[in-house]
Amino acid sequence: MAQKKSTEKTDDGFKIGDKLKTLREKKKLTIHDLAAKSGVVKTVLADIEENKIIPPVATLLTIASALDVGMADFFSDDLTDETISLTRAGERTKIKRRPHHILEGEVSYIYESLETKKPKKHMEPLFVEFLPAETSDMVFTSHRGEEFVFLVEGSLEFRTDDRVEVLKPGDSLYFESHINHSFRGLKNKSAKAIVVVWSRL
Repeated sequence: MAQKKSTEKTDDGFKIGDKLKTLREKKKLTIHDLAAKSGVVKTVLADIEENKIIPPVATLLTIASALDVGMADFFSDDLTDETISLTRAGERTKIKRRPHHILEGEVSYIYESLETKKPKKHMEPLFVEFLPAETSDMVFTSHRGEEFVFLVEGSLEFRTDDRVEVLKPGDSLYFESHINHSFRGLKNKSAKAIVVVWSRL
């Protein structure tokens, strides 16, 4: 019997770097201009545009804010500002780091945008797979906004500078994103969660 072809899109089929370059040039900004507006260093922006690295969510939100666009602009050409937006399962894009994308200081997770059509929305719903890691390898990040996490599968550790919490399936977490924070899957397994980020664009 013929194997059913997957309809899932990955970053290989939809390059964030290509979209970033198009959006930047549409705004008539140089990489130097965008670095100054976003606070993201020029070398990182250049590597993203050349599809050498895939930015974590916080970095992508920061760049989107500097360009005055939403995350959806990086995932779809079919944007609509209607009051109701429906994203079918096959329309989502999985952003998965390939081994040569992993650089020192990058956060290790795989994410999918659950809404790919509405520009400049106030919330960014994501499906995130947090990879297992040693405590010493956890990368902390902070950014504007607030986050909500609902754990679907696995065990997830959440760390701040002074607090550690372990989430089990069905547990949820809400926190202000300006605090240093990090996640990792436990028991050598990935943890999967629905994450909603309010980015204060």
